[in-house]
Amino acid sequence: MDQHTFDLSKIGAGLPVARSQAQLERAARTGAMVVTAPPGTGKTTFVPPLVANVVGQRIILTQPRRVAVRAAASRLAQLDGSELGERVGFTFRGERRVSARTRIEVVTPGVLIRRLLSDPGLEGIAAVVLDEVHERSVDNDLLLGMLAELRTLRDDLTLTAMSATLNAQAVAELLGGSEIVYVPSVLHPLQIDYEPFAGARLDQRGVTREYLSHLADVTLAAQAQAQAQAHSDNESDALVFVPGAREVDEVVRLLRARGGSVDVLPLHGRISSKEQDRAVRGRLKDQPHRIVVSTSLAESALTVPGVRLVIDSGLSREVRRDAARDMTGLVTVSASRSSAEQRAGRAARQGPGRTVRAYSEADFARMPAEAPPEILSADLLDAALVLAAWGAPGGRGLSLLTMPPTGAMDRAEGVLKSLDLVDGSGRITPQGTKVSRLPTGVRDARALLSGATELGDAQLSAEVVAACSDDHRASDADLVGLLRQLRTGRAPGAKRWQHEARRLERLAREAVEGDERTGSTTLTTATTDAVGTVVALARPEWIARRVNSSGRAYLFASGTRAAIPEGSSLQGSEWIAVYEVQRAEGRSADGTGAVIRLAAPLGEEQAIHIAGSLVAHTRDARIESGRVRVRERRSLGAIPLSDTPVTPRDTDTGPAIAAHLREEALAALRWSDSALSLRGRLALIHREVGEPWPDVSDSALLDSLEDWLGPDLRTLRADASLHGIDVTSALRRLLPWPEAARLDELAPERLRLPSGGSARINYETDTAEHTGPVVAAKLQELFGLAESPRLVDGRVPIQFHLLSPGRGPLAVTSDLASFWNGPYAQVRKEMRGRYPKHPWPEDPWSAQATALTNRRLRQQ
Repeated sequence: MDQHTFDLSKIGAGLPVARSQAQLERAARTGAMVVTAPPGTGKTTFVPPLVANVVGQRIILTQPRRVAVRAAASRLAQLDGSELGERVGFTFRGERRVSARTRIEVVTPGVLIRRLLSDPGLEGIAAVVLDEVHERSVDNDLLLGMLAELRTLRDDLTLTAMSATLNAQAVAELLGGSEIVYVPSVLHPLQIDYEPFAGARLDQRGVTREYLSHLADVTLAAQAQAQAQAHSDNESDALVFVPGAREVDEVVRLLRARGGSVDVLPLHGRISSKEQDRAVRGRLKDQPHRIVVSTSLAESALTVPGVRLVIDSGLSREVRRDAARDMTGLVTVSASRSSAEQRAGRAARQGPGRTVRAYSEADFARMPAEAPPEILSADLLDAALVLAAWGAPGGRGLSLLTMPPTGAMDRAEGVLKSLDLVDGSGRITPQGTKVSRLPTGVRDARALLSGATELGDAQLSAEVVAACSDDHRASDADLVGLLRQLRTGRAPGAKRWQHEARRLERLAREAVEGDERTGSTTLTTATTDAVGTVVALARPEWIARRVNSSGRAYLFASGTRAAIPEGSSLQGSEWIAVYEVQRAEGRSADGTGAVIRLAAPLGEEQAIHIAGSLVAHTRDARIESGRVRVRERRSLGAIPLSDTPVTPRDTDTGPAIAAHLREEALAALRWSDSALSLRGRLALIHREVGEPWPDVSDSALLDSLEDWLGPDLRTLRADASLHGIDVTSALRRLLPWPEAARLDELAPERLRLPSGGSARINYETDTAEHTGPVVAAKLQELFGLAESPRLVDGRVPIQFHLLSPGRGPLAVTSDLASFWNGPYAQVRKEMRGRYPKHPWPEDPWSAQATALTNRRLRQQ
């Protein structure tokens, strides 16, 4: 066999996927394929070397997490019989083991994205294999779109997408209609049992201690049963799935505390590579039985050998964004049914297995079918910069499995502009290009580079970013104290931090080499403030000021409020720069709804210098005691800096009155009879006809204040009165033309009466209890009128309030004919004695309508 060719018969021995070798080779030669294979078939082990043999050159394999990268590379190198880093190597953040002879390089999606941004053509790479694309992380989705676009320019680039569960057709279409290879599963018997928990699995703080204790009990009982029933020594190792690293450590502690001859091992991204290798290596014959407690990374990305028993918590971590508080984080939620099925399948990879779900069948039925794509709920800041660097700002013009939500992407692009990483049109800036190529998130990279230039201290910037970005945390949230412990080696993970800080410092110096230092002496301060300066450079909008000297609450420039932990050494700091916030309730949050988890003190001058784009000057003009009062305010975002009373200007009057009207409503204006009449007439026509006749309700008039009242407000002097505005003239600005010519025809101000006189028409403006247009007139002036006149082209009848000669109410009617033929007789009987000087004819139909007395009528 050629020394450059992988021995597929050796690598694929015992792997179900090897039975599909011919089909896989045929599909790979077409240039693109989608491989869907259940867990346990060996696709991660077999397909990459097969593709490498087909293309004959170097290929890249992606794995979703660093643990899986190392495990996949180690397994392939072992099967190939070569040293790790020779024919098979790997790269992830902080570690790289490759050589000139490397044929398969295993990387995380983030590493490949940054390589594409630095080398869009992927020179020297013949193929890319994307594994576990079903997880639908933002990076996986971006990679699919970017590589599909690259392949239109490089038809010699072979692309393969692999997954255990996958919408294969959608991915195949994205890759240009590639062939789909379905690898059949191995049908080992799998027993699924349920051990539900009577209490609550989750509370406000996450997974309950009681449920974790239940998981430990179920695990020990199930493994004891498995050992008793096992046919061989290799059939009773257990794998326990919990949602996060904290839960892994707690369940490991509980299992170890219960004793026994079992080797209990954690598996998550925070433990050392040595501990990770131990967990995924498998048990030797002379070692005790094992229980591996893992996060979801063991769900599909890697295999833990020897496992025939799975205990599933039914919980997972998913990204959730709290837009109101500008916070994104991982939250514990119910896993999907698809995830639960993959976890269960781990027990039957190598033979008959058993899965115990530590929840009820009803809980399983309520699980969502699939986990939603991360792009729908994640903070898209990093993705937005990647897309801008790729030349597809906001994802426009790039084909993706799921397009990013418009609102979230707009917010992300707005932050990039505020950090000077993209320009006004969304194109990446030179600084943005440097940031996009650093192996950290956007905010950390920006702080690293700006700290190295503006602060002039690449070492400190690297130390701060290394501490913040690698899960090092202080119980009192004080970053300065945490750095002190890390430097002296007293904090957990200090060696890892030192290695990462040195690496970031080297990258920062390389990135800014040749740049002139742009910082001023305001950023060259004591170390305490310098730490806060680096943090503030990462998140200017999370610069915060203490609300009051006696409390723990801080107000952020973004408008968010959060509290430092009780007893924190940050208590005396008026200004702080915040790196991490977590939603919380109760006493710990001091009534703010969130707790600050990592922050550093900051001086006010530094705060204003760093967040200069957030500094705003406003003039607030208001009506107080009938006069215009003005205050000039200066703020850093939502944080007030100064508030000073100043002398009003003529230009302040209009805005002050407009604000006053929005607060006090339109009743603050002086409404004349003509203004009320005009508003009522317009309200009636709008109600009956609609557009273009204007809506003159309170809410509509307040919304359109500038349209009808603006010209008056702009001409008012500082000493002018609100009552001096001619509201009638202002309302006439809303009249539609040429339709306004029919205003008097549709809704006249007055009604001509049969007596020859006229009466004012009252137009009711209370739309909640509208009774229509009303005319109040003496009964005698309407003799002979059989039908109520109708307005708005006959749509609305006038309602008459019939009055006595003394202007007292007699009747209300919109149907005069019915009144004359009925109630009039009773009214005549009661009124003729009281008002004998006025006509009360028996027959109102034939009587003369008049406003005169009987005597005056006879004199005519």
